[in-house]
Amino acid sequence: MKKLTLSLFLLAGVCSLNTVSGQAKAVKTAVNSTDKGLDISLMDTSVRPQDDFYNYVSGTWMKTAKIPSDKPTWGSFNKLAEDTDNNSMTILNSLLKDKFADGSEGKKIQDLYATYMNMEKRNADGIKPIQANLNKIDAIKNLADLQNYLISVTKDGENTLYGWGVDADLKDSKMNAVYLGNASLGLGRDYYQKVNEKNTEAINEYQKYVASMLKELGYKNADAAAKGIVDYEKSIAKTYLTNEQSRDNTLQYNPKTMAELSTLVKGVDIPAYLKNVGVSTDKVIIGEIGYYKEFDKLVSAQNLPVIKDYLKFHMIHGSSAYLSEKLGNMRFDFYGKYLRGQQEQRALNKRGFELINGTLGEAFGKLYVEKYFPAEAKAQMVELIDYLKKSFAVHINNLAWMSSTTKEKAMNKLNKFTVKVAYPDKWKDYSKLDIVSEAKGGNLYSNLQNITEWQYNKDLAKIGKAVDKSEWGMTPQTVNAYYNPVNNEIVFPAAILQPPFFNSKADAAVNFGGIGAVIGHEMSHGFDDSGAQFDADGNLVDWWTPEDKANFEKATKALAAQYDKYEPVKGTFVNGTFTNGENIADLGGVNIAYDALQMYLKDKGNPGKISGFSQDQRFFLSWATVWRTLSSEKYMVNQVKTDPHSPGYFRSFGPLINVDAFYKAFDVKKGDKLYKTPEDRIKIW
Repeated sequence: MKKLTLSLFLLAGVCSLNTVSGQAKAVKTAVNSTDKGLDISLMDTSVRPQDDFYNYVSGTWMKTAKIPSDKPTWGSFNKLAEDTDNNSMTILNSLLKDKFADGSEGKKIQDLYATYMNMEKRNADGIKPIQANLNKIDAIKNLADLQNYLISVTKDGENTLYGWGVDADLKDSKMNAVYLGNASLGLGRDYYQKVNEKNTEAINEYQKYVASMLKELGYKNADAAAKGIVDYEKSIAKTYLTNEQSRDNTLQYNPKTMAELSTLVKGVDIPAYLKNVGVSTDKVIIGEIGYYKEFDKLVSAQNLPVIKDYLKFHMIHGSSAYLSEKLGNMRFDFYGKYLRGQQEQRALNKRGFELINGTLGEAFGKLYVEKYFPAEAKAQMVELIDYLKKSFAVHINNLAWMSSTTKEKAMNKLNKFTVKVAYPDKWKDYSKLDIVSEAKGGNLYSNLQNITEWQYNKDLAKIGKAVDKSEWGMTPQTVNAYYNPVNNEIVFPAAILQPPFFNSKADAAVNFGGIGAVIGHEMSHGFDDSGAQFDADGNLVDWWTPEDKANFEKATKALAAQYDKYEPVKGTFVNGTFTNGENIADLGGVNIAYDALQMYLKDKGNPGKISGFSQDQRFFLSWATVWRTLSSEKYMVNQVKTDPHSPGYFRSFGPLINVDAFYKAFDVKKGDKLYKTPEDRIKIW
């Protein structure tokens, strides 16, 4: 069973304290415990903001903060996520005491959680839940057998070689299309594709983990088999796009008719596979076309022995978090301890809630919104968003590098943004999902199979149908936000509408520097290196003039070069191209939110200094507060390889050194470490 996951962008960063003398003055203030927006006591005003803005804002916090033992990173995002989880656990613990009718959402939450928490049962079962599929793999003798096996396990989410899914067609975003998946890897592609000391060490440790899992399956030649699996994954990874290439959506849009697919792949009849698993379609869209060009070499009769080992490993690996405690601990020891530097797993009940959140998330989200989300916050967010949209419109119209032709299309895209705040207007329907209680013979693994099959059937029903644009990609209790290019929508779940991002009692500068910049960030994603490839209707269409595109790419490459120089861990640098979309969005978000704040203050009045800081200063302080982060070294190394977000330390000041208002607010002058000449300051949106 493929691992069920939650998406939470955890941002990491390191701090290098650089205190030097200079002509520009440091900004000092007394601690003000009555400040409703900023915790001034966590600043270190002995640090010059002109040289080290991160430690100026968070220096005292950095000296006292500790990473919890069950986390690899800790900061503003993580603290809010943990507080939200604790609130959610309060709801869950109350729900577990109530009585619900069979088939109700409350009963489904109770029964799924109970089967997860019954570790005694899970330990007693061991690998029994996956034994039937392991036996099927053993019985594979040829490619026809392989195809039949993959057909039999597709509904369980176990086709780790070429599964399928449904999503909006990138070039016809109103309609759903079938996408053909690619083979699973145990590590991020960067580990396989780039040869260096850290990657080699990680792959060697991964190979040991693979061997340990194979031993649990009774392998006598586990070490040799593990090497074969890792070598096989290396061969697969060579066919994949690099992290940098994955930023280009045109490279991931490769439509094929069934006839073209049969010509591309001859060793296995993929059209017949699709028909046998219930997929009725005239075409599929392939993201990793390189994989399918090499498919017949990778999935061949000659490779069957290693393919069978690969399938067995991914069967136990993908299910390990839901089988016995021992298997879950083995998985954690590699992915948690080794790869991310996390000392111990989260408590079992917190992991149980993660499962509920990832499977019955909207059913639980109703309860979260009812108890913890104030209705007035939604109205305040709508007002903030209106100011941000007005500011963005001014920015587009004032762009010196963009022609009026492209500006008109950019404005059309901005005006067509769909905004979703707090929670869905239409909640997900779980009535056809069957969760069986332990009293009626249910267990965790069978319930997870039911969930996978339920989602599978929902996907089947979407084929050939119009996209339901009312659906959300995050639950209300998620501390995050996102931009969806095919829907041209920005989405802000309820849980992010809390301090330090949003505080109804704080002054405007704090909210515009927090959630306002987040709003601007998500808007800017519609115009970053990837989002700019989509038009106002969410279609993958080139709407730029050649000259405007060249100007845009020149500026974005300059921003990538800035971030390429950042070194969170000695010898490990940020990949400016891989993170460029997020960095563009950060820069755009700050610029747009700052000007939106000026509009707001003009309309509502400027309260003047609070705790010794002007509204402009508090705006930038709020931004940097959001990105305070303490992380393990291992976490940061892994983040740089797998996460398109730059570490939080660099996000705190990386955009600001390109913003003229920051220089004025903190008196940054030539000779200061954060100074860039006006002509070197990067202007995009």
